[in-house]
Amino acid sequence: MARLKNHGQTKTLALLIVAAGLVVVLAGLFSCLNRATAGNQDSEGAKKAFAEAAEVLFHPRCLNCHPSGDAPLIRDDSQTHMFNVKRGPEGKGAGAMNCSLCHGETNKPGGAPGVANWHMPPENMPMVFQGLTPGQLCRQLKDPKQNGGRTGEQVIDHIDKDTLVLWGWNPGEGRTTPKMSHKEFSAKMHEWIAKGGACPE
Repeated sequence: MARLKNHGQTKTLALLIVAAGLVVVLAGLFSCLNRATAGNQDSEGAKKAFAEAAEVLFHPRCLNCHPSGDAPLIRDDSQTHMFNVKRGPEGKGAGAMNCSLCHGETNKPGGAPGVANWHMPPENMPMVFQGLTPGQLCRQLKDPKQNGGRTGEQVIDHIDKDTLVLWGWNPGEGRTTPKMSHKEFSAKMHEWIAKGGACPE
């Protein structure tokens, strides 16, 4: 009887040792996973990447369609658009002053710039760039309530593929382009997200 009792105790002790070993192994795995995840988070690197990319976002080719008011801006000095043009509910002009009256699908030599689906952001999601700091703009781009419900990856997909964004590097005669190429700009935005998406102060 005593032998059976001892055998039961030995078995219990063995199970406890195995369980303790599993706890140690799992703790090690979680530690490795946490270190790997932390390795992808580089707050200072993300902030730096966004601050550099923001130079493009604040260039007139971007900022002019993202004003603080409802009137689009024009030219390199960001003048208010002539003819009292306004954003309109869908960002394509108000009333009879539809953007497509002057802006076609290509740039007109000596005339209005153009690309397919020329428009501003709509009234319910104005995406204002003008007057913001890089940190404020960063937080706006990350906020699903202000960016149309997009994830960070979807924001970048828009930057990489949208024809209006790409137009900024092909704006037609007499208009400057950002100093950073679209490829460099895209790389900075991808870096921002890959390093955790932290925003400048």
